[in-house]
Amino acid sequence: MSAITFIRQRPRAAVCVALAAVTLAVYAQVLRNDFISYDDPDYIAQNPHVTSGLTMTNIVWAFQGSHAANWHPLTWMLHMADCELFGLHPAGHHFVNVLFHVADSMLLFLLLSRMTNAIWRSAFVAAAFALHPLHVESVVWAAELKDVLSAFFFLLALLAYVQFADLWKVQKRRAKNFYIFALFLFACGLMSKPMVVTLPCVLLLLDFWPLRRFAVPGSWQRLLLEKIPFFLLSIAACIITARAQRVAMWSPGLLPLSFRVENAAVSYVRYLSKIFWPSDLALIYPYPHHWPTTLVPGVAALLLLLTTIFILQIKHFPYLAVGWFWFLGMLVPVIGIVQVGVQAMADRYAYLPSIGIFILVAWGANDLTQRAPRLKRILPAAAGAALAGCIAVTSVQLTYWRNSIEIFWHTIKVTDNNYSAYDCFGHALDSIGKTKEAEEFFAAAVKVEPDFPSSQFHLGMVLLERGDFLDASNHLAEAVRLDPSDPVMQFNFATFQSQHGDPKIAAEHFEIARKLDPDLTVPRKQ
Repeated sequence: MSAITFIRQRPRAAVCVALAAVTLAVYAQVLRNDFISYDDPDYIAQNPHVTSGLTMTNIVWAFQGSHAANWHPLTWMLHMADCELFGLHPAGHHFVNVLFHVADSMLLFLLLSRMTNAIWRSAFVAAAFALHPLHVESVVWAAELKDVLSAFFFLLALLAYVQFADLWKVQKRRAKNFYIFALFLFACGLMSKPMVVTLPCVLLLLDFWPLRRFAVPGSWQRLLLEKIPFFLLSIAACIITARAQRVAMWSPGLLPLSFRVENAAVSYVRYLSKIFWPSDLALIYPYPHHWPTTLVPGVAALLLLLTTIFILQIKHFPYLAVGWFWFLGMLVPVIGIVQVGVQAMADRYAYLPSIGIFILVAWGANDLTQRAPRLKRILPAAAGAALAGCIAVTSVQLTYWRNSIEIFWHTIKVTDNNYSAYDCFGHALDSIGKTKEAEEFFAAAVKVEPDFPSSQFHLGMVLLERGDFLDASNHLAEAVRLDPSDPVMQFNFATFQSQHGDPKIAAEHFEIARKLDPDLTVPRKQ
């Protein structure tokens, strides 16, 4: 069978093969990448529960309590399985991430083509998802296995729900099995990363289009009742996550609600801009001191205008509203109204939300060419050019993730006053013996944000190495004051006090470190 015949007779299989082949080819270079020093140690390299593999004790640990400010036991278990298979060789861990990304891309294609029977539009959306540079962070960062894993269960749950919706009309008993299966897959997604809590809302969007289940008179009550078990799972996940993040990573003080709302509006437009023009992608986007006076009203007006247009067109072009609200809604948990960490936004947060924009563009471009036949000839070329551009930019973006030095230096270059990136770059320099250069970046981080405990700690440690005990003591004490919940800082400060300070203070902080992390028995740098 020739390739052309295969494509004609089995177009879905052909698209899946092409998606897998191209995505694997583009991402093949990540097999040479190292772990990076940001989250990878906590999630993999320096986590004894993970490095010791998939044992019953470690599985119980994964389900008990929260770790790394999250409760995602399935993610922990897969990290453990990776260590069983590959040890601490980064290539294996990266390969698993890439395989899940390939699977996610194929599932997205199968979902859309199943619901709409529009094979080539669905193929474009899946290819854009597979190859877009905004998704590099989710795929090549080993600690972000939770992104690709939760997306895998999210898309499987949507497929199971679509099968339920189809069977409900003819075989209600069999349909219930798929409903229960969709609930189970959703629970698995929540246990991989709680960001998928918005799945019940996505189901309602799909009921509207393309499933058109709301078109049946009087159906809205039943459709809402159907979603109650999904919403209950979402509520439970939100409660667990809120409790886990009560002891989350340090944040730059609780920002005023008005500023967080402004940042959310600006971030929505920044995500949009990076979907359409993915430049200056960074691992960490710091909060600014303030947004320009005219910027916030401008982005708010743009968001309101687009929302109004898509709602007004909902009768004739329902996919516009569905794609738009998919994008807006899926970003709600991470848009910054609830503040966690140092980032104003993050590329990884757009992994699933961007699908809504890809749907909007693919179906919108198709309808546009139907109304303007002259454009129909250039549509395949335009789609091909867009995907080729994605491949080119993604290939460049992948090179920045080879190691900690390169990713944090790139982040510093494309952002301003990024104290967290200064700190991480300094730590990367220190790890290869460039202590003097590292001290300069730690000092720069402290200058930009004196209340950032990590840079205070790292600066104290390098000062300690060169024998400046007084300044080292001041910075280490400030670090544990700013973040008393960090066992590594507590242990190292206690060790310093036992050797150069007050044994009584040392004993107090050793006890605090022991309570925070009973497994921490030797001092180490973060």
